[in-house]
Parts: sequence; structure tokens; C-alpha cells
Amino acid sequence: MIKLTNLEKVYSTSTIETLALNKVNLHISKGEFVSVMGPSGCGKSTLLNMMGLLDIPSQGKVEIDGSTVEKLADKPMANLRNEKIGFVFQSYHLINDLNVVDNVELPLLYRKGVSGKVRRQKALTALEKVGLNARTKHYPTQLSGGQCQRVAIARAIVGDPEIILADEPTGNLDSEMGSEIMNILLDLHRNGTTIVMVTHDETLAKLTQRTIRLFDGSVVN
Repeated sequence: MIKLTNLEKVYSTSTIETLALNKVNLHISKGEFVSVMGPSGCGKSTLLNMMGLLDIPSQGKVEIDGSTVEKLADKPMANLRNEKIGFVFQSYHLINDLNVVDNVELPLLYRKGVSGKVRRQKALTALEKVGLNARTKHYPTQLSGGQCQRVAIARAIVGDPEIILADEPTGNLDSEMGSEIMNILLDLHRNGTTIVMVTHDETLAKLTQRTIRLFDGSVVN
């Protein structure tokens, strides 16, 4: 489902170059649940951004479900990202001026041929999956951190993506809320979704099928 070949990412300023990823080779199979661990600054989020087509490599190749990303123009790449990949971030990235159901609908606004009625039904279904069907008209500022993260997961799954990329999805939550979020991700995995999760929590990593460890931009296991 995801294949990275000799992947490198260099961030440059006028005075310094920083090698964020160094010749990373990875293959993540369809339906796999993989955790990514390593110290702060080792390249975990950069790796996730490459998988999610949010950034482009300096060298190497990214393939998503058989499509070589570097060969795609901007619009086909954006379509691939929108249709295949859902994102869950540590800081939720919800829009405070929109209520819960409107936040969840957002990814579908960029899908051609999806009517407002279908968008709303899909959003309500996604919220039901994460146990928030009673909070559709609430705003993010009226929710707890755990509820906000569940809204973020509903937004990530509303378009039925084959891949979920989660960057420290439990990092801002207490252990009880973190366990709830992890259980939702495990349920998604059991239903066939490919998941890559960045985490600092060894306990959560042990619940995944495989752990990739990064150090100074390189895979060390």
C-alpha cells in the first residue's frame, strides 16, 4: 500500500542544511497497522508527511497503492491524497467556527459529485462510529480533548480512505482518553484500514502489528 525507496528529505536555509530523512526504505502492506517511534526531531512527522503527500522528497520515490507520486501533477496528487488518505493530528486541527458535523464534512467538499445530502449522511455515519452522534451541533470549544480527537478521526474516515496516518493521536490526552482513541483505531484496522501511527507510547506501539524505529532520519530496526 505504501512503498518508500531511498527516501531523503533535506531542509535548507541560507546558512544550513538539515537532513531530516536519510535513505529510508519501507514497505507497508495493505491492511497493516504500523507504529513509528523515535526521539523528538528524528524525522517521524516528516516521514508521515511524505507518506501523506503533504511534502515532497529531496531524493527517492514514494508509491501509494502502486502510483508513483513523483510522476503525478498537482491536481491528480491532491485527488489521490483526498481519496486514499485520512489524517489525524495531535492538535486536532478543527475549525472552531464550524460545528462538529460541518468539520467532519470538510474533506468531502473537495470530492466531485458528492451532494450536500450525501456529505451530511456520511458525516453523521462517521460520527456514529466514534460515538459522537449526540454532539453534531456542538462546536470544538464545547468539547473535551478526547471528544475533539474523536471528531478528528471522524473527519479522517468520512471519505472511506484506505490509509489513516495518525501523528501522536493520543499525545494531548490522559491515559483513559488515549485508550479510547486507540480502540477506535484498532476497530478501523480490524475493518481493513491501513494505519501508520507516530507515537512515543511503547504500550500503544505494542498493540500494533509492527514498530518502525527512527534515529537521526534513518530506520534503525
